[in-house]
Amino acid sequence: MITVSTDTQFTHLAWQRDEKELKDVRYMMGADTTGDLARMFGVYLDGAGLALRGTFLIAPDGKLMNNMTNFLNMGRNIDELLRLLKANIYLSKKTDEGCPSKWKDDGDKTLKPSAKMVGRVHEALND
Repeated sequence: MITVSTDTQFTHLAWQRDEKELKDVRYMMGADTTGDLARMFGVYLDGAGLALRGTFLIAPDGKLMNNMTNFLNMGRNIDELLRLLKANIYLSKKTDEGCPSKWKDDGDKTLKPSAKMVGRVHEALND
């Protein structure tokens, strides 16, 4: 996992040192001070010189699996990000299944997408 922002590495260090919510962060924090990466992912606000809060889950082969963009004042939920990561790992092995929105971990109920499933997801989840 790598986080990237348009802040400098010194700002990242200050956030990690002083913000108690980040005290256990052990992943790399990258500085995109030019905004080039933020522009590439479509989250840079040119007029403001800021980047929206974009989250991108990218498979080892470079394929974009999920993306989510939050406005500047909206935090992200690590539990949901971990759920998406686990679901992507699970689905990479079980390509004929689908993880519903409340799926959390291996062993939770999955679905077999088909034409018969359309309009019947609730029933399939509650059988």
